[in-house]
Amino acid sequence: MKYLLTGGTGYIGSHTVVELLELGHEVVILDNLANSSVKVLERVEKICGKRPAFVEGNICNRDDLDKVFTAHQIEAVVHFAGLKAVGESNQIPLSYYHNNVSGSVTLFQAMSDHNVKKLVFSSSATVYGENNVSPLDESMPTSATNPYGQTKLMIENILVDLAKSDSDWSIINLRYFNPIGAHASGLIGENPNGIPNNLLPYVAQVAVGRLAELNVFGDDYDTPDGTGVRDYIHVVDLAQGHVKALEKIDAHNGCHAINLGTGNGTSVLQIVESFKRVSGRDIPFKIAPRRAGDIATVFAHADKAAKALNWQAKLDLNAMIEDTWRWQSNNPNGYE
Repeated sequence: MKYLLTGGTGYIGSHTVVELLELGHEVVILDNLANSSVKVLERVEKICGKRPAFVEGNICNRDDLDKVFTAHQIEAVVHFAGLKAVGESNQIPLSYYHNNVSGSVTLFQAMSDHNVKKLVFSSSATVYGENNVSPLDESMPTSATNPYGQTKLMIENILVDLAKSDSDWSIINLRYFNPIGAHASGLIGENPNGIPNNLLPYVAQVAVGRLAELNVFGDDYDTPDGTGVRDYIHVVDLAQGHVKALEKIDAHNGCHAINLGTGNGTSVLQIVESFKRVSGRDIPFKIAPRRAGDIATVFAHADKAAKALNWQAKLDLNAMIEDTWRWQSNNPNGYE
């Protein structure tokens, strides 16, 4: 099978590329490299012994999309491309709506015109908003509290309407929780631009000396140690979830939302202590005020993925931390 991965040189995309190549599939990546590095292609080749086709381009540019679909016999698309920082989305919301929503509509139009109607969309647990109680399941009402989450929810709604309008579409919206970890080789991992927005790369950069200390936002939540609890999932498990979705997509006409999570929660301080133990490094931190919109506890109900995709997370927290530290310690400055 030949798959197009938009945003395929990014964190989750690159790990999915590896899983697909190792199964013998052909992969074409379309990426504008706004939040990733072309050096990923060399690293993927070292892991797999082969390099995916790469096109530098933008989902907002219809010409870029037409060139890819004309040059390659694409059978399905995995759509990762998008801006993804919650805080930044509050500062530049129009950029998020333009890139994520308008760009996605342009992609879906191109897919339709080229008769490629199988899609796995990279959605997010942010679509559950802040009023649902964990474990979060796919039948719960959706909402969003920031522009980033709004873009994910808007795209999901667009895809529901698209599938209703044309029964040829097979769409799976994968709502994932908190991806962490890295490939066991240490060759690819999370490499955010600037100051990391997510907990694990921030902790890893403190451990390696790039950042001075970690801010822990709130220690007075109704959780075992007062800090926020989240469902952390290994990025390799997540990548394999996308592979399973592609394998099952022919059996799922219409549009379906499926959680990818472990079903377990881990607190911020538990992450810090685990990272200290694995790395042998101190992780200085200070308690900061809660952030607006943060929720005490968020974790997945993951039964639907097991039933519909024959998928479940396999790698435990220790593996997530070990692989994160291997990546960061081997690549203290990321891909640069």
